[in-house]
Amino acid sequence: MAENKLNTMPNDELLTDLADLFKLFSDSTRIRILYLLLLEKELMVGDIAEKLNMTQSAISHQLRLLKQSKLVKNRRDGKAVYYSLDDEHVTSILAMGKEHIEE
Repeated sequence: MAENKLNTMPNDELLTDLADLFKLFSDSTRIRILYLLLLEKELMVGDIAEKLNMTQSAISHQLRLLKQSKLVKNRRDGKAVYYSLDDEHVTSILAMGKEHIEE
């Protein structure tokens, strides 16, 4: 059986990092971007901006924050840059948050 990862108090640095991670989920635009990438798997900035009816500049800013926190990743194909969720943890966080709210 897997060891419970919540059985001891983390150090202050880890708690700060955790708080910073959850701050990123406090913005509905970032949540919308994450959900869109969850549904579409991979999109360019322009596609995200069009689907969310926002400017490319605004989307780029939010993607930069999400990438810095390892919630999204990108890959280049020539001049095109495609964004996707970084890993399954992001999907799990979104699913657990949605489940909690819907209870």
